[in-house]
Parts: sequence; structure tokens; C-alpha cells
Amino acid sequence: MDLRLLPMHTASMSPAQLAALRAAQKALAAKAAGADAASAAPSVAGATPATGAAGSVGFGTALRNALQEVSAAQQRASALQNEVQKGNRNVSLEETMVAMQKAQIGFQAALHVRNRMMQAYTDVMNMQV
Repeated sequence: MDLRLLPMHTASMSPAQLAALRAAQKALAAKAAGADAASAAPSVAGATPATGAAGSVGFGTALRNALQEVSAAQQRASALQNEVQKGNRNVSLEETMVAMQKAQIGFQAALHVRNRMMQAYTDVMNMQV
């Protein structure tokens, strides 16, 4: 998924969508804080920051995993939508709509992270040294 092609504003989002996005961001932040706390805890003697505790991951890995989860949610929602359109009675419309909303919220959260990262990069590049 190439996030650079997406618009960099959320002005067209409804208040409910913004609230859902904020909730998703808080959940991701709490999850990241839990990972940070685990990596900040004393690890095995002799371990270096590069190897660290077995559960610690770098920012790039965490970002890649988050994007893969968003992509998987979008693919699942698309597959459910196709099954509903085909008339498969084993797939409920409610389940499909929930999956679509989860995929949309995850995508919006990823978009917001991308926007923040681009803004931070721009700020750093505009700093005078």
C-alpha cells in the first residue's frame, strides 16, 4: 500500500470517524507503550540494544507489522463483501459491515501516522543547523 498517494488532510471525515480514529490511535499508542515498557525492562545480562529482549521490536518492524495488519483487514473485508454479493448465506451482512468499518478505521489510522511522519520529516528538514 503506497500511502504517499493519499490526501494529507482529514477535513472530509465525520466527527464519528474522527472519534473512531482517535480511539484506534490510543489503542495503538497503548500497545506501543506496552512494547516500550517491555523493551525498557531489564533484559538478559550481556544483551545489547540490538539484540535486546526477545519481545522487543524496532520502529520499522512495528510499522511494517501495523501496515500488514491493515492490509489483511482490507483484504478480509473485500473477501467478505464479495461473498455477500455472490449471495453466500454463510456470511452475514453485519459481519461484512463490521469488517469494512474496521478496515476503514485501520486505514485512516495508518494515513494519520503517515501524515504525522511526513510533517515531522518536513519540520526536521526545515530546521537550521
